[in-house]
This record gives sequence, C-alpha cells and structure tokens, in this order.
Amino acid sequence: MTLNELNHLEPEALYVALEKCCGSSNWIVEMMNAMPFNSKEDLLDKARLHWNKLRDKDGLEAFTHHPKIGDLEALEKKFASTKDWSENEQGAVNTASKETLIALAEGNTQYEEKFGYIFIVCATGKSAEEMLTLLNARLPNTKEEEIKIAMKEQEKITQIRLEKLLV
Repeated sequence: MTLNELNHLEPEALYVALEKCCGSSNWIVEMMNAMPFNSKEDLLDKARLHWNKLRDKDGLEAFTHHPKIGDLEALEKKFASTKDWSENEQGAVNTASKETLIALAEGNTQYEEKFGYIFIVCATGKSAEEMLTLLNARLPNTKEEEIKIAMKEQEKITQIRLEKLLV
C-alpha cells in the first residue's frame, strides 16, 4: 500500500496493518495516534520513537507474534498473516544442515526456558549458522541484558516490516 492509503485506512484496518509489523498493542495505539505520516522517513522515525518509549512487557507482547526461528509449522498456523514476511526473513533456515536445525531447536528451547520468551533476532540476511552463533552468544546474558537486546532486534524487524508494508 502507499503512504497515502495507510494514512486513510479505517481504524480496524490500520490496526491490522500495523500489527503485521509489530505485535505490541501499545505501540500500535501510539502509532495510530501519531498519524498522519508525512513521509516514509516520518513513519519510520515515529515507529522508532514510540518503540523506544515502551516497557519490557510491550516487547514481550510483540515477541509472541513471532514464530521460533525455523519453526515452519508455526508459520503455517499461528502466523498466517505474516507468513510470507517471516518465511522471507528466515529463508536461510530452509537451506541449513540438519545438524544446524537441531542445534537451533535445542538452543531455542534453552533460551525460552532461561528467558521466558522465544529467541528474537532480526533474521533478514543472516544464515542459519549466523543465527545459531548469535543464539549461543546471547544465552549467557542476564535477563536484564537480554530483554534490551531482544527489544532492539524487534525494533529492526519492525522497521523492515514497515518498509515492506509500503510500496
């Protein structure tokens, strides 16, 4: 859609469009209140501004809108509205070795058990091996350190998805 079309969406449709980019309801409401957007840069700037005002609980809510890295079954079911974007973002996982996929699955489980949410990484442009390296590097972090990193990764994902939203 164009920026003009986004600016003129009915509230329900606007909510759905923004939710595809970030699953935090507080972020979506803030973005709706920040309308209209004067340019793509204005949209991206406001997205960053409002994301960085949010609390950890808002990040945790947003994280629930992502499948685990490599969880293609979840892409099919729970995340149908963002399936194409997630598949593209995680495309490198499809060509990963079985060993790497097993290690990612095990690492995801360890991460979720330790931090209470799935491993969030901006997967665009990263190989499965790179994501596994990042996952292993982040596992020793404290909960306080990790939520900050995960929130920054969500911010990157949101920016990419907002750009995909506009044509």
